[in-house]
Amino acid sequence: MAGAARWVTIAVDAPGTRRGIPVAAAITGRFASDDADERDPGAGQEFWLVRPMYFTTRHFAEDGREYRDCFVDSDGVVRLPYGRDHDEPRDCDDPITDWAELPTLLGATVHYLVGEEAKTAGVNALGEGA
Repeated sequence: MAGAARWVTIAVDAPGTRRGIPVAAAITGRFASDDADERDPGAGQEFWLVRPMYFTTRHFAEDGREYRDCFVDSDGVVRLPYGRDHDEPRDCDDPITDWAELPTLLGATVHYLVGEEAKTAGVNALGEGA
C-alpha cells in the first residue's frame, strides 16, 4: 500500500519552481444559488473538494491572459493560491487552499508515459497474463 499524500498548506509553500508537476489540489468556494433571482452573493452552498491539476509558474489562458504561479485543471480552468493578492487579470472565485504531489506510476519514476513505453509499463505492472 502506498503512503498517504503529504498535504501542504498553500500559506506555507507552493510547488514553486517545480513547473508542470501534477498535484492534487484542494479548492474552496461556493456553489451558485439554485434561485436564479437570488441577489445575495453569500447564497449557495460552500464547498471544499480535491481535483487533479498541475502547477505552473506561467500560463496563458485561451483568451490570451497571462497567469503566474497558478494551478490549472484538465479543463483549462486557472485557480490561484488562497489568500494571494489577486493582481491577476481576474479574481479567483475558487482558490487553492492545500496541495499534494501525486504519486508516480507503479514501478516508475514518472507521472505519465506514451506510446510503446506506456504499453510496456502497463504489461509489466499488470503482469503478462493481463
